[in-house]
Amino acid sequence: MNFFRGVMGGQAAGPQPSGAETIQKLCDRVASSTLLEDRRDAVRALKSLSKKYRLEVGMQAMDHLINILQTDRSDSEILGYALDTLYNIICNDEEEEQDESEDEATQKQADDLGAKFTEAFIQEHEHITLILTLLEEFDFHVRWPGVKLLTALLKSQCVQVQSIILVSPMGVSRLMDLLADSREVIRNDGLLLLQQLTKGNAAIQKIVAFENAFERLLDIITEEGSSDGGIVVEDCLLLLLNLLKNNSSNQNFFKEGSFIQRMRPWFEVGDDNSGWSAQKVTNLHLMLQLVRVMVSPVNSPGATASCQKSMFQCGLLQQLCTILMATGVPADILTETINTVSEVIRGSQVNQDYFASVNAPSNPPRPAIVVLLMSMVNERQPFVLRCAVLYCFQCFLYKNQKGQGEIVATLLPSTIDANCISAGQLLCGGLFSADSLSNWCAAVALAHALQDNLTQKEQLLRVQLATSLGKPPVSLLQQCTNILSQGSKVQTRVGLLMLLCTWINNCPIAVTHFLHNQENVPFLTAQISENLGEDERLVQGLCALLLGICIYYNDNSLENYTKEKLKQLIEKRIGKENFVEKLGFITKHELYSRAAQKPQPVFPSPEQMLFDHEFTKLVKELEGVITKAVHKSSEEEKKEEEVKKTLEQHDNIVTQYKELIREQDAKIQELKEQMATMTSQNEEMQTTMAQQLSQIQQHKDQYNILKLKLGKENQSQANSLQGDGSQVNGMQTEEVSQLREEMEELRSQHALLQTQLSHKETLIHTLRSEGSEPTEGTTGGSDNTELLKELELLRSQVQSQSAEISQLKTDNQTLLRRAETGSSDTDMRGDASVNASTMAELESRLAAQTSETERLKEEVRGLTEGRAQLEQQVASATSSVAILQTEKAKLQTELQESKKEQDDLLMLLADQDQKILSLKERLKHLGEMVEDEDDLDTRDQTDEDDEEDEDEDED
Repeated sequence: MNFFRGVMGGQAAGPQPSGAETIQKLCDRVASSTLLEDRRDAVRALKSLSKKYRLEVGMQAMDHLINILQTDRSDSEILGYALDTLYNIICNDEEEEQDESEDEATQKQADDLGAKFTEAFIQEHEHITLILTLLEEFDFHVRWPGVKLLTALLKSQCVQVQSIILVSPMGVSRLMDLLADSREVIRNDGLLLLQQLTKGNAAIQKIVAFENAFERLLDIITEEGSSDGGIVVEDCLLLLLNLLKNNSSNQNFFKEGSFIQRMRPWFEVGDDNSGWSAQKVTNLHLMLQLVRVMVSPVNSPGATASCQKSMFQCGLLQQLCTILMATGVPADILTETINTVSEVIRGSQVNQDYFASVNAPSNPPRPAIVVLLMSMVNERQPFVLRCAVLYCFQCFLYKNQKGQGEIVATLLPSTIDANCISAGQLLCGGLFSADSLSNWCAAVALAHALQDNLTQKEQLLRVQLATSLGKPPVSLLQQCTNILSQGSKVQTRVGLLMLLCTWINNCPIAVTHFLHNQENVPFLTAQISENLGEDERLVQGLCALLLGICIYYNDNSLENYTKEKLKQLIEKRIGKENFVEKLGFITKHELYSRAAQKPQPVFPSPEQMLFDHEFTKLVKELEGVITKAVHKSSEEEKKEEEVKKTLEQHDNIVTQYKELIREQDAKIQELKEQMATMTSQNEEMQTTMAQQLSQIQQHKDQYNILKLKLGKENQSQANSLQGDGSQVNGMQTEEVSQLREEMEELRSQHALLQTQLSHKETLIHTLRSEGSEPTEGTTGGSDNTELLKELELLRSQVQSQSAEISQLKTDNQTLLRRAETGSSDTDMRGDASVNASTMAELESRLAAQTSETERLKEEVRGLTEGRAQLEQQVASATSSVAILQTEKAKLQTELQESKKEQDDLLMLLADQDQKILSLKERLKHLGEMVEDEDDLDTRDQTDEDDEEDEDEDED
């Protein structure tokens, strides 16, 4: 312990040991001490010496410190000292804070020292895994130094440490837990650690994003006060930028997770925007960059369009426009807001329409586009702000023909309003002002109003300008060429030439108007043929491009300036090779490649603002075709034009046939749908008919059952009558014989009635069997009428029989009175009573038979009505089936006709293919390179056959 007192405490007597010797003794103490306290004191001493003697501690103590981390895991204090010591020897922060007077060699040596120690530490991957394990300790004295050490390792050797953490089990997940630590110091340093971890590594970025990083970071931003927060908000935004920039997977995850909607409250500003702190400006700047990352033009078009739609629906675009029109906003925030709004509306028709409707809070209100253009053409505005306004105007017109028409309309004579300033007036004012940057910006802006829009190119030819009092107005096209010929600044001439090239490109009418001025072609040829300095070479190249467009899109309507005459002029005055060389000056310019990289105009200084991004695309498209057009002879051009016309005609014919085939396919599809509908209806009718037939069969079964019941009742009545006859044997002979005669007569009448009933049953059965045949409806109706008549006759007969029975009853009563006077009074009265009871029973049975007959009559009527209804349903079903069969035959006929027409069309297409082949042969004879698909297929087939032959030989 005296040793440590000498190191840590006051000075001891005698010579003092050097720093290296002291460190060596401390390292020996760490390696050899058995007591934990001795080792802890030695590590504490090494920590205190590590900043001053960084090299010595790193060279001698690193292995001992790593061993402490592995063996003394139970003591958090010694772990903290060891981690702090390793951080001091690896981190370069202390070296960066040294005096500026230190020479560069010493500074570089200090920077390399941390990299060397880092390489030595990460040679064993287990060391990084050990640090990750220690981060799971909740103790502050272990976790915080571990976070700082790992951050320093990532700063020094980022790629190597990232690869180790990526393959470590649960490595990224352990680091994500730092964001949930309740201690803000650890959480904030964890943000710095994740920033270093996610730099340039898409795999780690995806893992961090799917560990719910977006949710946690946005929660922290909200807790810290959003844009009004401190440095923690800045760190969160930097981490979000790392996760989203150039990572389409994370961008899609961010959008699908509805996190765009949570960005809207960030941009809520009040009426008083003065006195913004530097931290708030930084935070808001990063927030705007985060929005731009989601809608950057380098992203895929589908992802960008989806994010633009979400930003409009959640009100984010509206909030950005509010900042755009607010007062007191700092200039750099306003510039970045303009750039952000530009990319949010770029290529989105809905967002562009909304932006066109935004008005500035002025009296009277002015459109936001007009206010921005006023800033663009004002030379007193900052350069970056004017570039941002130009970019915003370009994005507003990108793929927006409606907006292009509205801008051009403000220049037309019929729509000019002298009481208000329009966008067209501002562009014309900037185009002809004394400021060259305003000239260039206005020319490029007007060129974007004409981009890929033939209608507006023709409309702009109508614009007339009043140059001075007493002189007639001149066209805008003529005024541009006049200024061009006056020899203004290079930036102005470059802007006007880009405008003219965009204007007359693919517009023969504009080419004719340009060539109609007799001074234009001589001016261009003079500019191209002269030998000028380096600054003028770009102007020469643009003049060559303009003259080449006049040749390529010339419709030969002017006799003095046909294609052939212009090419002859080039050959005599300039020379074809010299013309092509001057044309190549454009793409060889150093600023051309910079402008071609991205749509946003970003230039270090106004003097370097020469090329527009869309114009570089136009140059790339036209350079080759113009060179080819200049070298072609008139005969070749004529032949090529003839072939083009022929091919266009054939293409038109093929297009017409294709449209016809599409129409017929649509009709066939419609007919198929109708046929399917009718087939389903037919199936439904068949099902209905089957149900009706089953109901008819049920009625038949019910009728047979009734018939059986009626036969049984008639049999029982006959048996009862026979039994009654045997009961009158005791009566007197004459009366009994008379009664028997009457009974026999009644029996015969009953038998006759039974015969008639059976006959009627046969008729009913016949009617039922004929009910299934729909064509016998008329005959069935007449039979039913006869049946009813016969049933009425049967009823009258039964009534007459009843009257006879009543008469018989009367006679029987008379017989009883006569029998009372005789000698056998008692027997006669008994026989009479028996006879009376028999007659009463017969009468009751006849009454029952009559009621049964009435019931059968009612059933017959019901069956007759049911049969009539069934006949009507069968008739309607039969008519529906006939209609469906007729429509089916019609559809089949139309289908056959369509097939015939398709066969004819296929024959015509085959003829057209043959003609195209013949034309290709003619092109081959003329020396043109024509790629034949059949040759390619034959060559591929030949190669495949050769390969098969080689395989067979090898087998």
